[in-house]
Amino acid sequence: MSEQKRENVEEAPELQDAGEEAGEEAFTEDEGWADEELEALRQERDEYKDRFMRALADAENIRKRGERDRREAERYGGSKLARDLLPVYDNLKRAIEAAREEESAASQALMEGIELTMKELIRVFEKHGITLVAPKVGDRFDPQLHEAMFEAPVPGTKAGDIIQVSNDGFILHDRLLRPAQVGVSSTPKDAEAGQQAQQQGQ
Repeated sequence: MSEQKRENVEEAPELQDAGEEAGEEAFTEDEGWADEELEALRQERDEYKDRFMRALADAENIRKRGERDRREAERYGGSKLARDLLPVYDNLKRAIEAAREEESAASQALMEGIELTMKELIRVFEKHGITLVAPKVGDRFDPQLHEAMFEAPVPGTKAGDIIQVSNDGFILHDRLLRPAQVGVSSTPKDAEAGQQAQQQGQ
């Protein structure tokens, strides 16, 4: 073998080692680039996942709000019409009271007709969730249901007792449409007299 060929043979392992090192460096660079790209893809995935979860939560909130609005519209949508019908109830009640005072044969037939109309109106109210608030004289005043139109000292009553009912009230489901309008007893005159007598005795 010539000297030249021997040198080439001896140099071959060095070239092979150099090639391997270059390949390893290229592989390492490729591997580093792949890690960076993978990390970027992970971040992008997490960002899209976060956006998706937020969009899902927003959609659920909108759905719940829409459902709540729909239920409220069903329950309370007719409140304006109901308020407009309350004076009809008041007038029918006054007509019944006036007919009872006359107690004639003619008024008896009229009263029966008005009472039937009143019953029908109340039935329609109940069908649509409208409840009558009809306090009686002697009941306790409830500021959640009643409106005090006046106060007066009345013997034989306690402060806060209802002494007169001007108009009945109405509730639509759980909302007050109109409070019952009432007169309320203040400190009764006999109690005032007793308090004055006590003060004078002292």
